[in-house]
Amino acid sequence: MSTQSHVTLDRARIAELTAREQRRFEESTAASGALFERARASLVGGVASSYQLLEPWPIYFERGEGAHVWDVDGTRRADFHNGFGSMVQGHAHPAITRAVTERIARGTHFAVPTEDAIVVAEELATRFGLPQWRFTNSGSEATMDAIRIARGLTGRDTVLKIFGSYHGHHDTVMVSIGVPYDRIGDRLHLESLPYGEGIPEVVSHMTVPVPFNDVEAMEARLDELEAEGRRPACLIMEAALMNLGVILPESGYLEAVRELTRRRGIVLIFDEVKTGMCIAAGGATERFGVMPDMVTLAKALGGGLPSGAIGGTDEVMEVVRSGRVYQVGTYNGNPLVAAAARASLTEVLTPEAYAHLEALNERILGGCQGVIDRYGLPGYAIGVGSKGCVTFAPERVTDYESFKAHQDGAVCELAWLWNINRGIFMTPGREEEWTLSVTHTDAEVDTFVAVFEELAEALTA
Repeated sequence: MSTQSHVTLDRARIAELTAREQRRFEESTAASGALFERARASLVGGVASSYQLLEPWPIYFERGEGAHVWDVDGTRRADFHNGFGSMVQGHAHPAITRAVTERIARGTHFAVPTEDAIVVAEELATRFGLPQWRFTNSGSEATMDAIRIARGLTGRDTVLKIFGSYHGHHDTVMVSIGVPYDRIGDRLHLESLPYGEGIPEVVSHMTVPVPFNDVEAMEARLDELEAEGRRPACLIMEAALMNLGVILPESGYLEAVRELTRRRGIVLIFDEVKTGMCIAAGGATERFGVMPDMVTLAKALGGGLPSGAIGGTDEVMEVVRSGRVYQVGTYNGNPLVAAAARASLTEVLTPEAYAHLEALNERILGGCQGVIDRYGLPGYAIGVGSKGCVTFAPERVTDYESFKAHQDGAVCELAWLWNINRGIFMTPGREEEWTLSVTHTDAEVDTFVAVFEELAEALTA
């Protein structure tokens, strides 16, 4: 992060630009607006998931190919959203398309194992260094089952998580995610706050949040929980936080967490739903060189099809093998998903692909940081593997507290509109955030940086 002084952004100018870009967005997405009116009659809020909501209406897509997507108005955009980071393979990759097409002709569901599922498990065991695997159908299912396995193994109920992190939409982890800054609580006693209604208070209180990048605070909280007779079954965490822009672990932090959880007899779960196969072949586990007891995967695993997986040590997974814990699902290891995952792992996400992603990310990070430095913007570029973002903050963000204290929501909203109106599709409601795919080229990256520079120029004019 640059240490140079930064400009003070004109709030009136941001509001003026946002209003202008909002009008341009609405004028260029009229077909999506019409579909939204139709969808509201049968889809709640006009969408299939609350995370698809967007004011005044979401963009409805028609197709995707490689690094590009087309909406129902016929507008082509470079895709840096990539299905919340799921499509690191790019859209309609020929190898995955072929594998799925061949599998469809031979049957899509049997509720019994296929060889493709074995190959996928073998490949994951090699990549992540964990010998035993089971499949699910989403990241939420993967984290839900992983926590149940940890509870079954330890005979304990309490779950430790990182404050502000997202691990899916089941009750145990819908705790202390997006909350107002003034409700965070004392750093050593962060609040267990349910994420929306419908989550029993007794369930949310069984999940205890701790700050990221602070192993001392974690150990102090563990001392208190153990004194209360509430030793946690597990700690579930992202090795690098990916739902607050990008927050990387500080030097030595993950190693200290690994030592602490091992010493205290707490199952360490790395939630790699967002990082698995995206920041290295073996995800964060490989990238940071720290081995958890369990890993959860989804998103990029299925090459665009709904998928999930849990990897674990022999000791942890023995409770599943023995039948002490039931890990079940009619569609687990579905042949269509397994065929897509096999093609993705063995033909698409190769060593050459990861070298390409690294080069692209270095290019986009360097380009964006150069823009920040030239225009004196309050912010910095940060990323790893295929993922990165520009964090609009005057100082480095290290955890949820510093994120909420410094996040510039108005600039984030403007950045999304600015990009979407200039042929760049990013994740709505986030930092200037990207996920690259193996089909992106220097040209798409350079266009991204050029559009960002136009925004910087407009902000500082």
